[in-house]
Amino acid sequence: MTYVRPNFRHPESHRNAAGYSIKQYEGALSTLCAGCGHDSISAAIIKSCFDLNLAPHKIAKISGIGCSSKTPTYFLGKAHGFNSVHGRMPSVTTGANMANKDLLYLGVSGDGDSASIGLGQFAHVIRRQLNMVYIVMNNGCYGLTKGQDSATADQGSAGKRGVASVFDSIDLCQMALQLGAGLVARCFSGDKKQLIPIIKAAIKQRGFAFIDVISPCVTFNNTPTSTKGYEWVRDHLEASGTIDFIPDKTEITVDYPPGSSRAVTLHDGSQLHLQKNAQDYDLASRKAAMNRIETVKEKHKILTGLIYHNPDATDTHEKIQTVDTALNALSQDQLCPGSEVLAELNAQLR
Repeated sequence: MTYVRPNFRHPESHRNAAGYSIKQYEGALSTLCAGCGHDSISAAIIKSCFDLNLAPHKIAKISGIGCSSKTPTYFLGKAHGFNSVHGRMPSVTTGANMANKDLLYLGVSGDGDSASIGLGQFAHVIRRQLNMVYIVMNNGCYGLTKGQDSATADQGSAGKRGVASVFDSIDLCQMALQLGAGLVARCFSGDKKQLIPIIKAAIKQRGFAFIDVISPCVTFNNTPTSTKGYEWVRDHLEASGTIDFIPDKTEITVDYPPGSSRAVTLHDGSQLHLQKNAQDYDLASRKAAMNRIETVKEKHKILTGLIYHNPDATDTHEKIQTVDTALNALSQDQLCPGSEVLAELNAQLR
């Protein structure tokens, strides 16, 4: 068995509009357990960045500690990367973003990394609305230390050792909603048709975008009694809607009353037939999103899909009014204007 990815690619293999092949978005060969949901998420990230024609060197991938935090090695090998300490990915990403806001920041974490040791950092990076995509690969256990329950393990859920969790779980989507995330979504790693458009939307979102991905641990937490296992999740999914991502084009607008239908011609000439629900789910309502999560949870199901979206979200740089030029591109004279300017600033405080 080989652990070396073959370099050969067909000379006429497809390239995106930026001139990159899919190989240029790949990373090293995964060393995670065979069948791990995390690898499906890595593949979805690769496909999303390829489809969006992103330059790999304009992306920064940051992670903490855990099985999930190993995955940046397995995608975007040509991107910038930093594997930080346990639970500290948000602060490292914040520092990098403050220095260079021109990169796309992709933070990868796990349920232990974000919901336990990093819970405080998770809360504050949302509150500050840092311009980043934050993906949690949520398997409900600590896979690197033999499968103990994490803070997202549902009460009554039992993994491989057969002991049901006695504690209520932390719902990271509800936290993200409450603290002001601009986009909140939950997906299942085994549903790439839903996951890829959600990742694309998160990349294009201004400000903080959060995706909680249920990603079964095939070694320690993939039993019929685990609410994070393949069997249970597939039997208890409830999608918030069929969502796709449409890249920037001239806007197509349509106005029609609730309960009626309309045929809309798209940019490629195809027709989309719309049926408006008389009681449609309002993606822009944080309250409606919280209620929807709770309603579905009461039915012992998992709500997936795009849960909340704020099209007018801002980011940290807008809030604190930083200069237009990235800080790492400023000259010494701009960063240190001299003692006279400092004296003027001090005088204003007297």
